[in-house]
Amino acid sequence: MTKPRATAIGFIAVLLWSLLALFTVGSAPTPPLLMNAVCFSIGGALGLIWTGVTGGFGRLRTVPPKVFLFGAIGLFGYHALYFSALRLAPAAQAGLIAYLWPLLIVLFSGLLPGEKLRTGHLLGALIGFAGAALIIASGTGSGFQTEYLAGYGLALLCALTWSGYSVLSRRVGDTPTSSVAVFCVITAVASWILHFALEETVWPQTTISWLSLVALGLGPVGLAFYVWDIGIKRGDIQLLGTSSYAAPILSTAVLVLTGIAEPTWALAIAAALVTGGALIAARASLSG
Repeated sequence: MTKPRATAIGFIAVLLWSLLALFTVGSAPTPPLLMNAVCFSIGGALGLIWTGVTGGFGRLRTVPPKVFLFGAIGLFGYHALYFSALRLAPAAQAGLIAYLWPLLIVLFSGLLPGEKLRTGHLLGALIGFAGAALIIASGTGSGFQTEYLAGYGLALLCALTWSGYSVLSRRVGDTPTSSVAVFCVITAVASWILHFALEETVWPQTTISWLSLVALGLGPVGLAFYVWDIGIKRGDIQLLGTSSYAAPILSTAVLVLTGIAEPTWALAIAAALVTGGALIAARASLSG
């Protein structure tokens, strides 16, 4: 597989993740750990079926247990934090902060062998973080509101978790993509256990809620992982990370069009800063 093709396949995940906030809001009032459990059960089942059809179970026996643990921690941590953030803060604002992960991927990838940071990457990072700061400073359009700080903080941790996972995945690049199915299964089992231990079981209350939950498991918390794994291991990780900033614009647009988010100037400017910073960083990657 060529590097450009792998990068293009990885970008499919970005398109799917642009629907993550919409489906997360739609699945309310399902609690975060239960969402994790259901979605990863679906995503893991899809992966196991694909692995069986392609004859990939044999290669899984060669994967070290620590790799499975690493992948499960990455997937579990990111989504538990993301789902929690969107339950504690407005979806559009929390989602934009969480989407700092593409820019963080570009910055962290400079630590990888054979990669380096350029001035454009750093400038893009400053602009992107300015967008995140504007989100927090403006609250929901009526000024700074401390009641959402927990949600914003979880969204930032979410961005750090996924960017760290994505960059470190490059260090295990010879691990087969079918291993992602095992990551999902381990995450699902851990989520079920923690859900029953820590949460009250609240299932979706409407048809829309159920459809949203199933759609999460099939797309943003299912297929997306497998195509992303191909992209970050075989494609241009810096270009993939920076081009991923199409996601904040797409995600915010979907929330506004569906009436979940209010189309405020602060939200529009923040989205533009976050995306503009990524475009500057992308140009730096392309020029290299």
